[in-house]
Amino acid sequence: MSNSSTKAELSTVITSFSPAFIRTYKLPAHKLRVLSALQNCRTEYMGGHIEACEDCGEVRSAYNSCRNRHCPKCGAIDKEKWIINREADLLPVKYFHVVFTVPDKLNSLFMNNQVAMYNLLFTVVWGVMKDFGKTKSWIGGGIGATTILHTSGQNLNYHPHLHMVVPAGALMAIGKWKHSRNRGKYLFNTGQLSHVFRARFVGQVRLLKKARAISGKIPNGLYDKQWVVYAKQPFGGPKQVINYLSRYTHRTAISNDRIKNVDDKNVTFTWKDYKNNYATQTTTLPGEVFLRLFCMHILPPGFTRIRHYGFLSNASKRKSLAIIRTSLNAAPAPEIIKKTWQEIAFERMGINPGICKCCGGKMEIIETIPNRFRVRQRAPPVLNPVTTINIYNTAI
Repeated sequence: MSNSSTKAELSTVITSFSPAFIRTYKLPAHKLRVLSALQNCRTEYMGGHIEACEDCGEVRSAYNSCRNRHCPKCGAIDKEKWIINREADLLPVKYFHVVFTVPDKLNSLFMNNQVAMYNLLFTVVWGVMKDFGKTKSWIGGGIGATTILHTSGQNLNYHPHLHMVVPAGALMAIGKWKHSRNRGKYLFNTGQLSHVFRARFVGQVRLLKKARAISGKIPNGLYDKQWVVYAKQPFGGPKQVINYLSRYTHRTAISNDRIKNVDDKNVTFTWKDYKNNYATQTTTLPGEVFLRLFCMHILPPGFTRIRHYGFLSNASKRKSLAIIRTSLNAAPAPEIIKKTWQEIAFERMGINPGICKCCGGKMEIIETIPNRFRVRQRAPPVLNPVTTINIYNTAI
């Protein structure tokens, strides 16, 4: 339960409502493990260390993170590394943000066959995009894409869809880059993408059902409406899309800052209503209902939700991007300098883990706290400060 001195967050919700929730709903083991990890993240239960300032003597405890990909407290460093790597891959061409969405009639099939249906979504979407790129009337070559699976809307409802970052052009067989129509200002017709996507996806679902690879009934009326496909150039350029998508690459469904209150019965959170000009809405739900919605978005163990295709695939990216840059008379790809987690935290997040927050002195680890979670004891971090400048006593 939250109060004025305790900030409401996802771990608060789990602590308050998971006992009753687990008694009501039979969760698979991997979801129980996720809830346990998120509940105990950065608590004494996870172990950690005690550090002290060499100058002022300030002592503080720092507890280990759970490192679970669904945790709103974890993944910040990994997210920044992902952004750095994706920005290094950017070409001096226009980019498109493309979204493929399936109708909610299929939600039950997705929930009951997550691995098969999520994989099918990736396969069909990339197949459609790749074939459009190969079509001479559009481009006539091999395209590339970075694709990310999202399963939730802002209001936590189950809503599987794929986001793609797509360079506006293709690598031709002769090793030349060819812009999409109007020098990259137009990619593909979304109406045609939707039509082909719907036909292929429904056809493949029926084949999976026939092969008994999925369970459940295929709903009627899947051809009644056009399936939603979105494709637009981001106003702020490709870096804007990469930063937008990075919010979802290393965490799931909701961030702690959107959870506003947790009491004995309910959870209150905010969300943006995209259908109402991105207006901020506030919703209050019973705690167990909130947890049920959150658990819908816990991914199957080991499932890869970020995938790279075409000339951006891991197998061919380095060679293909070099060929494209040569064709565009562009500078070589910037060298990615490997940095420590301390450097990334300081340079991109403004955090220096080796510096005392009270006086700016150097922190030293004086004691290790053993963990009670059933994981291997983690060694305490190295707290080498990035800079010796006293950033807390320096006038800005």
